[in-house]
Amino acid sequence: MKKVILLLLFALASQTYAQVKSTGEDEFKLASLPYYNYGKGLGMTSADSLFQFNIRFRMQNRVTFYENEGEEGSYDAQIRRLRLRFDGYVGNPQFQYAIQLSFAPGDVGSIEEGKNLNIIRDASITYKPNKNWNFIFGQTKLPGNRQRVNSSGALQLTDRSINNASFNIDRDFGFQVYYLNEKKDKFSYNIKTAVSTGNGRNTTEKDTNVALTGKLELLPFGTFTKGGDYFEGDLAREKTPKLMVSGVFHQNNGSWNERGQQGKALFEARTLKNVFVDAILKYQGWSGMFSYLNRTTSNPLTTETNSEGILETSYVYAGEGNDYQLSYTFPSKWEVIGRYSRQNVNGEIYKLNVPNTKQYSLGVTKYIWEHAFKIQGEVSYDRLHFHDTSTKNNWYFRFQIEMGI
Repeated sequence: MKKVILLLLFALASQTYAQVKSTGEDEFKLASLPYYNYGKGLGMTSADSLFQFNIRFRMQNRVTFYENEGEEGSYDAQIRRLRLRFDGYVGNPQFQYAIQLSFAPGDVGSIEEGKNLNIIRDASITYKPNKNWNFIFGQTKLPGNRQRVNSSGALQLTDRSINNASFNIDRDFGFQVYYLNEKKDKFSYNIKTAVSTGNGRNTTEKDTNVALTGKLELLPFGTFTKGGDYFEGDLAREKTPKLMVSGVFHQNNGSWNERGQQGKALFEARTLKNVFVDAILKYQGWSGMFSYLNRTTSNPLTTETNSEGILETSYVYAGEGNDYQLSYTFPSKWEVIGRYSRQNVNGEIYKLNVPNTKQYSLGVTKYIWEHAFKIQGEVSYDRLHFHDTSTKNNWYFRFQIEMGI
């Protein structure tokens, strides 16, 4: 019996030694391989920590039914957004990069002869010498109004407001400098500036115009949980009120596009000025947002006589608008959202029968995995007022699923 016990103890000790030896060899092998993590996307850090690579994707699949006055009811079903994002650092965590590519037809736009494809959304390099300063060079979003800087994947409703579609300043190529002074529960502020081409994404044409942007963000009660000032809905159910108020001034000197970085071509260059003011407040599941957007220019109309002797007109999309948005997120991660938007165009282009618009939207969202995986439903009603005193009433109903990592 004693011999049997001794043999069992010897076998157990041999097995333990083999496991320890094997574990040691595995640790040695793992130390020479990249380190993987599963946070926001799939990340990989080299064994010597000289580079980090993170990959993410997201897609928005939707179907929309339209009931526009004077038209037959219709629908469209599409991949609204399909994005790949890569970010990380090279050599040192202070030197970071961000790349974002888009593939959905609505993102890329139509193919036009002589025009560049809009596959590249972001391609920027950031130097972060410390926690306060960011120096950015490349193509990325300008520090504009909050909802535009907010990722389209972090919206409560299926898309941004009609005012964001008309007046935002979008992406551009240039230099940006941020000074961030953020504290968890104390008054905080951020200053963000940019000098850019003013021509928008993926331009390769020589030009003389330049755009200047400045933004101030104030957080009276400190920072939001998990960066909640830049995602919609109070998913974190803030235990104390959190508020961000921001203001932006942007001037695009000598723009040739109707909306600065975007839109149809103008016949003459114009200097465009944008002013944005917005606020977001969150507390215990409630989220309220307000925004004011404005674009002005000295003369919005540009004209040219074509080869047939006909005078053609193009115009700067000038005007102003307000957005009001309120939502409540239940502990079950169901959310109800309401939004009212008012948009008035410049008087000169209103005379061209470009309408003033009021939009009313109601949405329901179920968050399965925060904003990365959610199901959304929305109904919106648009009332259009034209200069000739006519009106038009349009409806749309939309179902959308967003998924990403």
